[in-house]
Amino acid sequence: MATSRPLRTIAVVFAATALLISGCSSGSSSPDEEASPGRGSEAGAGRTDPGGASATLAPLPSATPANLRPYYDQKLSWHGCGVSGFECATMKVPLDYREPGADTDIKVAVARKKATGPGKRIGSLMVNPGGPGGSAIDYLQQYAPQPAAVRARYDMVAMDPRGVARSEPVKCLSDKQMDSYTQTDQTPDSQAEVGKLTHAYRDFADGCRSRSGKVLGHVSTVEAARDTDVLRAVLGDEKLNYVGASYGTFLGATYAGLFPSRSGRLVLDGAMNPALDARTNNTDQSAGFNTAFTAFAADCVKRSDCPLGTKSVEDAGKQLSALFKKLDAHPVETGEARPLTESLATTGVIAAMYDEGAWSVLREYLAQAESGDGRGLLMLSDSYYERDPDGSYANQMYANAAVNCLDLPPAFTTTQQARAAIPAFRKTSPVFGDNFAWAALNCAYWSVKATGKPHRIEAKGADPIVVVGTTRDPATPYAWAEGLADQLSSATLLTYDGDGHTAYGRGSDCIDTAINTYLLEGTPPPKNKRCE
Repeated sequence: MATSRPLRTIAVVFAATALLISGCSSGSSSPDEEASPGRGSEAGAGRTDPGGASATLAPLPSATPANLRPYYDQKLSWHGCGVSGFECATMKVPLDYREPGADTDIKVAVARKKATGPGKRIGSLMVNPGGPGGSAIDYLQQYAPQPAAVRARYDMVAMDPRGVARSEPVKCLSDKQMDSYTQTDQTPDSQAEVGKLTHAYRDFADGCRSRSGKVLGHVSTVEAARDTDVLRAVLGDEKLNYVGASYGTFLGATYAGLFPSRSGRLVLDGAMNPALDARTNNTDQSAGFNTAFTAFAADCVKRSDCPLGTKSVEDAGKQLSALFKKLDAHPVETGEARPLTESLATTGVIAAMYDEGAWSVLREYLAQAESGDGRGLLMLSDSYYERDPDGSYANQMYANAAVNCLDLPPAFTTTQQARAAIPAFRKTSPVFGDNFAWAALNCAYWSVKATGKPHRIEAKGADPIVVVGTTRDPATPYAWAEGLADQLSSATLLTYDGDGHTAYGRGSDCIDTAINTYLLEGTPPPKNKRCE
């Protein structure tokens, strides 16, 4: 399924992407079960629990347990961290909240940029760009100082969640092994290719188990939400103020469900629906990327330089599928040891679906691939996987799988189940359906049993929460925002009628004004407000 992060080379956006070969998803559990992970489209609009969720996330006791007081009372030692204006620190949290103890503490990294003024400081504003697995600190330092009016009134704060980046990062494969993994055929045409795919999934899971240690079983969204509350207290804030995108909305909603009385101004942009099971997440996301591709194709076929023809959206889809088949049989050169395979090309196309600003780049790179030059699509694929030019990978893909496989039971447990589901997935997306069906098998081989399950989040008693949905969002379909807003007792749904993943800070004055007003004044937008 998908991850969330800014795509480095094509746009400064929050990107919740579908990790096709890592099968991501989103969900969580009750606080006692410690858990959380998904993808989609407008298929299923109005459904809040098609995955059969019956449980509601229960809040934790308002009083902090005595055995957690040392964590809540700790003092952080702030220091410079190489980026002008930012301070960094390390915070201790228990590996397992059920058995806190100094011998099993883990360290999570945090960063902040103090309010710049003028105006009275409101408090801290925590940000999370999603994933799961995206570095909130990198996002804060590179992209998220937010509008000047917001920076003036808030200390901007980020925490890399446990298992991510600087916070006890999950590790799974060497860089060379990851190169091989990303090239694995994601749409097997024979039993032998099915065997290679499942072997890749097993090797990935085994690598995570052997390289990550005990932290692998304790990277759930519930645990990350509890870490967030520790940080809130350590920062001296009575309530959490928060902007989360994509998976970050699931983390923020989970916080509200566990700590409704401590939830302040929460913006959940590109919302996920915790009531969905893993299979529904995957089929919804398949449909979501189909919606995004349809919008791209409709624009493309009007242009004389469209590499997918100028006839119709349906024909463009057929031509893209034909290109993928050609690359499956004969990968093209890229100027380096890695040729452009079908799997890498598919990932590159999916990466460009996150932001309509990348459509012109995608047209150019598709034309290059058609002519035998795979460099452009490989660059987009590398951007998605966070592969640097030196061949090194960030840990986002590892953390992504670790959180997702812990948060929800797998969509499928056998290759027979995945194969049987292909017709249903193809119905959601003729171009991408097979990829999403086979990706949904990933967590079947995970070494740690899932601790989460689909559930509703109501957060009764929380302050007003703003849920944001984009109508043609590929990674977090608009129906998910509707579902989350229906569940949260104090939520207001803010709709962006447009393309791309998430809405805040992506060019809509209407969206930005509504959210900034809420953050600065506490006044949510009017009910059912829509922006174009």
